[in-house]
Amino acid sequence: MSARKKALLIDDDSAVTDYLQLKLGATFDVVALNDSTQALSVARRERPDVIVCDIDMPAMDGGDVCRALADAAETRDIPFLYLTSIVSREESDVLDGQIGGRPGVSKHATIEDIVARIQAVMAR
Repeated sequence: MSARKKALLIDDDSAVTDYLQLKLGATFDVVALNDSTQALSVARRERPDVIVCDIDMPAMDGGDVCRALADAAETRDIPFLYLTSIVSREESDVLDGQIGGRPGVSKHATIEDIVARIQAVMAR
């Protein structure tokens, strides 16, 4: 069993998940998902230590994913972080890392900042 933490990355854009899987893979075991409607079943199966989820997705947006995970006993306690291009790095700082009332980070942030934000959410 790996001592590294596992992150479930959910984004409808495969270019984003491919890039972040490569970059975040230096720190975390990353499971990437491009179909947000599968988030609950994948989270139940993979049992990640953190879920990093895009907000703006078709079929099931990040808010819907967050609610579905929060409603399920097996997944409600998994730390959750929004990842979005809607908010710039500067706006994320002004919002004190909160997007829609939940922890979040801009896709425009540096990889180091994204990793630090993920680690901070897991430490709560």
